[in-house]
Amino acid sequence: MKLELHIWRQAGPNESGKFEKYEAKNLDPHMSVPEMLDQLNTQIIKSGGDPVAFESDCREGICGQCGFAINGDIHSPHPGTTTCQTHLRSFKDGDKLFLEPFRAKAFPIKKDLVIDRSAFDRIIEAGGYIGVNTGQASEANTTLIEHDLAENAFDAAACIGCGACVATCKNASASLFTSAKISHLSLLPQGKPEAQTRVKNMVAQMDTEGFGACSFTGACEVICPQDISISNIVAMNKRWRKAL
Repeated sequence: MKLELHIWRQAGPNESGKFEKYEAKNLDPHMSVPEMLDQLNTQIIKSGGDPVAFESDCREGICGQCGFAINGDIHSPHPGTTTCQTHLRSFKDGDKLFLEPFRAKAFPIKKDLVIDRSAFDRIIEAGGYIGVNTGQASEANTTLIEHDLAENAFDAAACIGCGACVATCKNASASLFTSAKISHLSLLPQGKPEAQTRVKNMVAQMDTEGFGACSFTGACEVICPQDISISNIVAMNKRWRKAL
C-alpha cells in the first residue's frame, strides 16, 4: 500500500509552517497512523532529513496525545476513535492524506504535529483536585453513592484531555473538557466541600487561557473519542451561576 502524505512542517511556535509532500510506500494496511509515521521517519532519517515530530504515547486510545487532523477530520475519519486507533485500512491505496496539528490559539504549535496542551494543565491546577484533608482512605462501602451518580461521575472522568473538543469548536472553547473535570469531582461526596470554589477558579482559568466561549453547537460531543456529554457543560454553567 502507498499513500501520498502532505504533512504540516513547522520548526517552532514562532516560525512559519507549510505542508510538505512525502511518498509513503510498502505500507501495511493494518498499521496505525503513528506506525506509518514511524516508518516514514525511518526513511527521512536515512536520507539525512529532519523526522516529523508527533506525539504518541500509549497507542491504545487512552492518553489522546497522538491527536492531529487527518484530511480535516479531528483525530480520525471514524467516530469515537483516536488517531492512534486509526488504521491505514481506513484509506484507499494511493490516497492523499493531509496531516496537520490541532488549530487553536490556546494550543500553540511546538513543532510539526506537536501542540502545547499545557493550558489544560493550568485549568486542572486551578481547581481540578480535592484539597481538603480526608484522612486515610476508608473502606469503599462506608460511603454509599447512588449507582446513577457514580456512573455519571465515571463517564465525566473518562475525558482524556486530548483537545479534540477545542480543535473542532468554531470558537475553540474548552468548555467540554473543563466541565467534565468539574463534574467528575463535584458529583461525588468527596468533592462537594470545594465545589463552588472549584467551578469559579477553573472557569476563570479557562477564560484566562484564551479559549473561546461555548455557543453550544454540540460539535465537541460529536468529535470526542470518549463520548463526553455536553450535559456536563449545562451542569457547569448552573454550578458557576450558583457559585457567584
